[in-house]
Amino acid sequence: MLKITIRAGRFSCVALTCWTLLACTPPLDWREVRVTETPYVVLMPAKPTAHTRTVKLDATDLAMTMRGAEVEGVTYAVGTVTLPDEARAASAARALQAALVRNMGGAVRQEKQLIVSGLPVTAIQVDGKNARGEAIRLHARFAARGPFAYQAVVLGAAAKVRTEAADIFLDSFRPGQQ
Repeated sequence: MLKITIRAGRFSCVALTCWTLLACTPPLDWREVRVTETPYVVLMPAKPTAHTRTVKLDATDLAMTMRGAEVEGVTYAVGTVTLPDEARAASAARALQAALVRNMGGAVRQEKQLIVSGLPVTAIQVDGKNARGEAIRLHARFAARGPFAYQAVVLGAAAKVRTEAADIFLDSFRPGQQ
């Protein structure tokens, strides 16, 4: 007869370790999203949904489509605007950036210029407050290509926005690619 002996202390330690690892596992399920209408590629941490609304940029009403996902109270999204005049796309990207910072009532903590797939991209980090006065954090990138202006954002409570996840999302963002 086979006799199995489990020591309670060792079993408890193993069970606790497994539970801790499962509890710490982030619910991020990264997937590549390719959008052809306003071409870009990005990794989303969950299945995205899309919403379109009208925004006013430089005194012009334009349709803005946001495609994104929310995970643990943090939003990962890409917004795109199609302009009637290709020459206005860069100024529209700057207007998107200014509006977002203004709406947060925030201060830009960091700003840098990047080149992504041969395209100039502005990257910013902003700390601000939501309508309830709670601290929020934004990591974002802004770009323009052809008649399109883009904003890729990670936004949530300052304590919940993880830099590593924001970097995965933003580093995968490729405006103008299909």
